[in-house]
Amino acid sequence: MPVELRLLGWSIVLGLVYVLFAATLATQQRGLKWNTSNREGAPAPLTGMAARADRASRNFLEMFAFFAAAVLAVVAAQRSSACTVLGAQLYFWARVVYLPIYAIGIPYLRTLVWLVSVVGIVLLLSALV
Repeated sequence: MPVELRLLGWSIVLGLVYVLFAATLATQQRGLKWNTSNREGAPAPLTGMAARADRASRNFLEMFAFFAAAVLAVVAAQRSSACTVLGAQLYFWARVVYLPIYAIGIPYLRTLVWLVSVVGIVLLLSALV
């Protein structure tokens, strides 16, 4: 199995971690009753780490689609190379460190790490052009 596909699989696991972490913090703030309800009406806004984890989770979901599409295109086109493996690794490991950096609230480092994940996607895409 290509390394890029393995990293795609691990990125799916990582995405679940993002969602579960954000949901856990949201439940701590809003309560179990809110979490198990139909969630009709406007919820109380999240604050602090819960709000940052929610934004990190949404960001992961936004960027993951580009990563997954790039990996699948590279593998389908049989264009895997050292460059695409590096791109997948950069994306994955940047996303691993992105969640704690964002949750803790380190602004400039968070942006730099996000940029590294984008560079990973660009490296994957470079194999397709």
